[in-house]
Amino acid sequence: MGETEQREYIKVLLVGVDTGEEQDFEHSMKELASLAEADYRQVVGIVVQRMEAVNKSLYIGTGKVAEVKAYAAQTEAEEVIFDNALSPTQVRNLGKELELPVLDRNNLILDIFALRARTGEAKLQVEAARLQYLLPRLVGMRENLSRQGGTGGSMSNKGAGETKLELDRRRIERRISELKRELDTVSKNREIMRKKRGRSDVPQAALVGYTNAGKSTILNRLVESCGESREKTVEEKDMLFATLDTAVRSISTGDNKPFFLVDTVGFIHKLPHGLVQAFRSTLEEAKYADLLIQVVDFSDAHYRQQMEVTEQTLKELGAGDIPMITVYNKADKCGMADIPQRKGRRIYMAAGQGIGLEELAEMIQEELYADRVEAEFLLPFDKGDVVSFFRENATVLEQEYTESGVRLKVSCRKYDAEKYVAYREQLHG
Repeated sequence: MGETEQREYIKVLLVGVDTGEEQDFEHSMKELASLAEADYRQVVGIVVQRMEAVNKSLYIGTGKVAEVKAYAAQTEAEEVIFDNALSPTQVRNLGKELELPVLDRNNLILDIFALRARTGEAKLQVEAARLQYLLPRLVGMRENLSRQGGTGGSMSNKGAGETKLELDRRRIERRISELKRELDTVSKNREIMRKKRGRSDVPQAALVGYTNAGKSTILNRLVESCGESREKTVEEKDMLFATLDTAVRSISTGDNKPFFLVDTVGFIHKLPHGLVQAFRSTLEEAKYADLLIQVVDFSDAHYRQQMEVTEQTLKELGAGDIPMITVYNKADKCGMADIPQRKGRRIYMAAGQGIGLEELAEMIQEELYADRVEAEFLLPFDKGDVVSFFRENATVLEQEYTESGVRLKVSCRKYDAEKYVAYREQLHG
């Protein structure tokens, strides 16, 4: 059993303000509850206030503060979590009034990311985002430093609350500078790996979408269909942000149309800007893909809004113009019959049930190898390297040994057909 599974649940009270600007305020509060659960917190109550604008100093009205404090005491809540981002002043004032640790949605998501980070890169990215978030909120939050700093870096529990505020600030600023340098190095290494994959001429597809839509499940099932061992799979759970670390796997179905498949971190409504910035090098794997595969939880009543969030985030990353196909996953859970169904660049399937994977792989290959052409070549016997190239990077349709050399009929990239055009001309003398 892992460390996170042994963690005791903290009782929390959720608070939200409905100003009428939220497209679906009720759903946002439900999502906040799901985030709390993903962070091993038990929701013991929800308080909502409707007002035209939030209170600049307390976020909620002064009368509602007293109500929240009384409700927290009644439910034995240990923390109070607000649905929107709070200003440093609001955090400080609410902490004094409620006499309890106060978190906001950003704080909660950052905490979840800290729990889920497995690789060194992810841990560095999370720590950088958390410290950037913490820095302006130091005043009134020093009692929470132990929780804010437990990301595996130098900001550990040691000395939390024991130093003066200015010393804490300088220590955090110094650590942020260190992290930026380390992340620059990691980003350069990722770029080297990306270029190495690019030189292989194998196209790349990236799974993108809202958190918990089924991206990791699709990756795992396709990996398993290629006969790979379980070691090549990634963790999958029915939980928000179950996986953070970007995984790249080679998918080969045996028809000489291999492709790299990237599993990216999921998106969510109100994803903290600091996280987008810290995870930019990871998220940008989508930016360099030849094809995006947007995975949608079709059984979720709010899937359209989730698609909007995904598409907006992709635009921010500079990946808005990359060709995309859409996977409506979990179609079995909403009573859809006769799946899989393919409609143009859309497919309705159920990855968890193993339904539609073969059709999805074929769809990806069609998109990635759309620039393929059929061509015939006559290759002299001393051009075995070219024969090997086509066997590895094309689909060999016909092969014949003649007196003049090897005649090949292949389905290959247009670029490769033009590159070896001299051997096509030899067919006609």
